[in-house]
Amino acid sequence: MRHAGDFTRPLTGSGRHPVLARQQATSSWAPYDPVTVRAQQDQLIALLHEHGTNVILLPPAPGCSTQHYPRDIAFAVDHVLFRARLNSAHRLPETDALADPALGAHPVDVTSGTIEGGDVLLPDTGHVLVGLSEETSPEGAAALQDALAQHGIDREVVPVHFATEGIVHLDDHLAVVAPGTALIHRDAFTADQNRWFTAHFDDLIPVTDAEARAVQVNVLAIAPTTLVTAAGSERIAAALTARGLEALTVDYSEVTRIPGSLRCTTLPLLRT
Repeated sequence: MRHAGDFTRPLTGSGRHPVLARQQATSSWAPYDPVTVRAQQDQLIALLHEHGTNVILLPPAPGCSTQHYPRDIAFAVDHVLFRARLNSAHRLPETDALADPALGAHPVDVTSGTIEGGDVLLPDTGHVLVGLSEETSPEGAAALQDALAQHGIDREVVPVHFATEGIVHLDDHLAVVAPGTALIHRDAFTADQNRWFTAHFDDLIPVTDAEARAVQVNVLAIAPTTLVTAAGSERIAAALTARGLEALTVDYSEVTRIPGSLRCTTLPLLRT
């Protein structure tokens, strides 16, 4: 994890990036108070410690308004940690900490295109879902397929297609919460993509446009039957509980002022 820094990114006017302008059409963006965000992150860190998780805090990345979203800078697929190829030049300093030997991680590179960890999900043992959002390209998805083969990982990369431009990341609209079970914001995806999900998941829990916009899909799995949900997402928590899952809750209301939530603020280094 990495604590939030100051919010420096222009959200309006001539300095606003065209990608951000498209993303603002599908998600809510507002400046956050970094002190409050860090306090809410500390609540999650305490909960993770209670459940036996070792949390490593990365050093600050000055000038990076989304530095507290380390999920995007790398992703673990089975026994390999891959370094992401970030789409936004201003976020590149966030990846510097991955080279620190003290981190105990040795990420390998994806060689072309762009691909960010928020677009990478593992729905089962045979596939890797890669969302073709504003931040991840088809070339990045293809390069990941090559990288998996080079490292002996027998999985098929499935590019995920959205129904509209402006999607920030896949994990704001789809969350694997248990084997064969997922939260899904169906309106975000094409008809063909929705048919793929129906064919490959046993139980798809629908979420509303309002819940997706509030980033309530972005839950964090910390054990096979235990998830962390954000305060305010009681309907989703109840749906998870009804399926025999444990839903823990933390207040992440300040974190979600820009698109991202519990999953975004955590980067698992090891996957077993």
